[in-house]
Amino acid sequence: MIKDKFFGRKNYIQVLEKRVSSLKEGYRQNIAILGEENVGKTGILTKFLAGFYDVRIITVYLEVRPESLDVFANRFISSLLYNFLINSGLPLKEDMDYLISKSSRYIPHTCEKINFILNELSRRKKINIITELFSLPELINQETGKFTVLFLDEFHNLENIGVKNLYREWGKLLILQKNTLYAITSSRIFKAKAILSKQLSLLFGNFEVINVEPFDTHTSVSYLDQRISGLKSNPGLKDFIINFTGGYPLYLELIADALSKTDISVDLPDVLEDLLFNTSGILNQRFSNYIKRFLDEPASNDYISILYLIASGRNRIKDIAHILHKQKKELSARVNYLLEADAISRSGDFLKCTDRLFAYWMRFVYQEKMRCVSFDAKNQKEKFRDNILELIREFSVQSSKPLSNRVSEILALFEDDLMQIERKKIRLNHFREIKPLAFSHRFLKEGLLGRCSDALWIMAIKPEALTEQDIAEFAKECKRYHHKSQRKIIVTLKEVDPNARLRALEEKIWTWDLNSLNQILDLFSKPRVIA
Repeated sequence: MIKDKFFGRKNYIQVLEKRVSSLKEGYRQNIAILGEENVGKTGILTKFLAGFYDVRIITVYLEVRPESLDVFANRFISSLLYNFLINSGLPLKEDMDYLISKSSRYIPHTCEKINFILNELSRRKKINIITELFSLPELINQETGKFTVLFLDEFHNLENIGVKNLYREWGKLLILQKNTLYAITSSRIFKAKAILSKQLSLLFGNFEVINVEPFDTHTSVSYLDQRISGLKSNPGLKDFIINFTGGYPLYLELIADALSKTDISVDLPDVLEDLLFNTSGILNQRFSNYIKRFLDEPASNDYISILYLIASGRNRIKDIAHILHKQKKELSARVNYLLEADAISRSGDFLKCTDRLFAYWMRFVYQEKMRCVSFDAKNQKEKFRDNILELIREFSVQSSKPLSNRVSEILALFEDDLMQIERKKIRLNHFREIKPLAFSHRFLKEGLLGRCSDALWIMAIKPEALTEQDIAEFAKECKRYHHKSQRKIIVTLKEVDPNARLRALEEKIWTWDLNSLNQILDLFSKPRVIA
């Protein structure tokens, strides 16, 4: 995630520590850690494993690859025995025969089962091999009393090793095993959620889903301050970098590495040109390789067109259908393919590129090169730099506006579309009137009123943390207005206190924190609020 150092992510480490430590106390809760590529999942596991030791718990990390069952079985057995022996403080060699020989003195029945599995594989018998493999930790527990935690990184690749009824057989084990904890990860979020909800949705042995998100604003600021001391005197540029990268650790790292070697106040466009535009740039190569997966598909032109339109802000399904002249059924098939590939995500009637920086690359690099009728690298570079400078200028203009103005402007863009926030679907009513409100409360002073024939939105805006008193006072203010469909919302830039959130639920008031607000700004291609 970050070379030679681990930054932030304490909350994820704490969850792992709690779940793993609880295993030997008789409480087993399997974990599924989901997140996009390079968001830091493997870094979290590596950090946890480097700092964890308990003589009664064997930790086994295995990257699951698209490979044959034989290769996977050999890696699984070797890793299990190696970590069993190292946990016992015994000398080691990374050799299968040596590991089996050494382990047989302490876990003879387990090693007998291992030899049976290897013999079955040599005879090309693959029935129930996964069941046999995943049963080995329970045998170790019977012989030694030790518990096992299996970390299966990119677990969805198990589907590629050629095992029939994989999840059905594994699911049976998950119900029965009490001394083995599975901590699985996946970058294929859409696919992993489908597996967990349909094929591994169990009464016992079910998975607690942990979604690994990019760095939040506070962590991003701390990271950049630590890596580039000169940015402390240029908060506007720092905020732009956070907005531009979306807080992805990899992107922050690459930009910070480059900026630490140059004049940050002058050369950010140069750095982004090197990373994103130049053919040798790390991110240019990354995104070029990523997009090849769609270029090889029969409907490649449709996929590229949809990605570009979404990246450019024309991201409502009805608009895409109109621009591409596609029937709803055909467009839905293309969109579903991109959703399943985790290239895009959906929020009601809106679509969004999953990777923020990839969207910029689609707009300013890939599509511009595709449009160019002659190869003029100098002209293309100048256009790229102009686009980056315009992004910086627009971000600066928007950042200077009061929060109430930015919220008012976004309300003016609503056109009766549906949006989803925290599992709630919201109708973004098209308002005929939007006007400011002034409150007499000591800490709650300003807000907005959005009116249309179907609804009345009453909004309070408080950048600081909300209190239960704020909720109570706002509820009183809302009683002054009468409408059959009244929507009460408080916008804050701080995380909402649980007590305040509970009081808001009682009063039927929605609370939008910084994350919720930025989700809405993303849907309308507006710069994020960096608080």
